[in-house]
Amino acid sequence: MLKRVFVAPDPGRVRLRFAGRGVLGISLAVALCGFAGHSLVAAITGGLAALLALFTVTDPTVRGQAVTTALLPAVGLPVLALAAALHDQPVARDLSFLAVMGAGVYARRWGPRGHALGVFAFMMFFAAQFLHTVPGQLPELYAAVLLSLGASSTVRFGLWCYERRLPVAAAPAPPQGPGPLRITTRQAVQATLGGAFALGLGQVLSDQRWYWAVGATWWVFVNTTSRGETLVRGFRRVLGTVIGIVAGFAVALPLDGAGAPTAAVVAVSVFGIFYTAAVSYSWMMFFVTVMAGMLYGVLGVLDAALLWLRVAETAVGSLGAVLAVLLVLPVTTHAITDAWIQKALRCVHACTAEAADRLAGSTLADPGPRVAELEVLLGRVRLSLAPLVHPLNPLPARKARARQVIALLDDCVTEVRGLASIAADPDASHDARLSAACSRVEAAVEILTAPRPGAVPTVPVRVRHSTATEPALAHLHDLERALAQLVSPLSHAPYAASTRA
Repeated sequence: MLKRVFVAPDPGRVRLRFAGRGVLGISLAVALCGFAGHSLVAAITGGLAALLALFTVTDPTVRGQAVTTALLPAVGLPVLALAAALHDQPVARDLSFLAVMGAGVYARRWGPRGHALGVFAFMMFFAAQFLHTVPGQLPELYAAVLLSLGASSTVRFGLWCYERRLPVAAAPAPPQGPGPLRITTRQAVQATLGGAFALGLGQVLSDQRWYWAVGATWWVFVNTTSRGETLVRGFRRVLGTVIGIVAGFAVALPLDGAGAPTAAVVAVSVFGIFYTAAVSYSWMMFFVTVMAGMLYGVLGVLDAALLWLRVAETAVGSLGAVLAVLLVLPVTTHAITDAWIQKALRCVHACTAEAADRLAGSTLADPGPRVAELEVLLGRVRLSLAPLVHPLNPLPARKARARQVIALLDDCVTEVRGLASIAADPDASHDARLSAACSRVEAAVEILTAPRPGAVPTVPVRVRHSTATEPALAHLHDLERALAQLVSPLSHAPYAASTRA
């Protein structure tokens, strides 16, 4: 699992730059809070605000990211005030926390901006519980949040805005078709009920640290849409937390809040959170757990019992999420997987058409953004198929077909990426045969995305040998082969990859 983190493809070193910028932005935010004379609680709140701004704001354009970042205080500060005002009113506090949770999940229907604002609002309420915020602290916390957002924005949009040199990839909207209710509505109901279960049982375990259970339920729901995805994420969250607790015994307890070593470990943890998030949820949770342990050490409340309580609360929160997705308006893995695969296949065709138009001489065609979108869609396909390829899946036939789908879609992305790079060369030859090959790709995609009921579709493919003198055609022919080989695992026969799970 650790090997996969470091050998996973990182085109353009985007993950590396993402993580490096995260460390720089958060470090600057915390340092400025210190220079401004803010308390430790305010510095932690400011650092969290900077982390969320750098981590969760994912609009496709830099301008959109700036607008979303500017809106974060508008939702976060009122929620922080609400949590502080209800500090001594547990019933009203709990009901408000659940309401913020449900609204945060529901906001995902408005895309990346709604997602980021929902996460920021929830985490401001969570931070108020973590730090036991009271109304008298609000002016200082407000100042720390605003200062930290300004610092992180200076790094993101000024010092290190690497997105300006990347093709713009529109964030794909989640499929909303399955069932009588939209997926975001279903998930809002699921998260609220799962959070209520976690809150109640979490308070039985601890009337002081119950919020970890609610936080676990929340984060299990983030970036998932089906019950299978949620089950896998819940398992990975518990696994990452347990591994992180082991590290806490080895690192956090001995350091006991010592200044410089704690700052170094927190910086490494922040880097790990950003660097591993896209490829391993378990390792991201490991670094989150280590960082939380270090912060508890700085606050002077860390001990072995607290670390084990963290595991128990995480397990309770994950259980709440699992029960909610299994029993409340469940969304099947089949429905989501099929929708994401169809989106990816249509994007393959769009990428091919743009590249072919560019090679045919069009100056307006640009396959770059489509390729970037395809990379994102492939990530979503991987996430939706995760329950089928998980080591604990007891159905080897489904697992094999799901892996075949992922491998063949990987091949499609590789060929499309190669075709786009050739199209970007102004000296590339304009071969008339490209049009015919693109038409065959279009026909193959149509067959795969709209198979006839009761029949196994067939995709005709013209087999040709790849030659160095026809690089664009070679990519198209290899793409045809990959699409033809996708017919079998994507067919609606029993135990196919898209079978209900």
